[in-house]
Amino acid sequence: MTQSSPALEQRSAGQAIWRGTLCKCPHCGKGKLFRSYLKVVEECEVCGEQLNLHRADDFPPYIAIMIVGHLLVAIMLHIEMTHHVNPMIYVYTMVPLAILLPLAILPSIKGAIVGMQWANRMHGFGTGKRA
Repeated sequence: MTQSSPALEQRSAGQAIWRGTLCKCPHCGKGKLFRSYLKVVEECEVCGEQLNLHRADDFPPYIAIMIVGHLLVAIMLHIEMTHHVNPMIYVYTMVPLAILLPLAILPSIKGAIVGMQWANRMHGFGTGKRA
C-alpha cells in the first residue's frame, strides 16, 4: 500500500512572474513584495504567504546588466552609423544610463525571479508552511 501525498494546487508561473514584476506578492498579487529597495518581506501582509525563502542571489543584477548592455550597445551602434558625433557624447549620455537603468529595473527583475521561484516551488516555497 502506497501513501499518496496531498495534491498541490497548480501555480501559474506566468501570473506569478507578472505579479513579481509589479513588485507584488506572487500568491495574491495584492501585498507588497519588498519592504525596501531589494529586501523581500518575510511574509505577505495580505495573504500571509512566506516570501523570504527566495534564492535570487546574483541572477537579477546579471539579467539587468544583460538587458541594459544590449540596449545601450544597440543605441550606440545606431548613433555611430547614422550620425557623426563627438565620442565624448557617449561619456555624457551612456555612462549615466549604464548606471541608472540597471538600478531602475532591478526591483522588477528580482520580483519576477522571486515569482518564478514561488510558482515552481523552489527553495522551500512548496512546503505549504505559512508563517
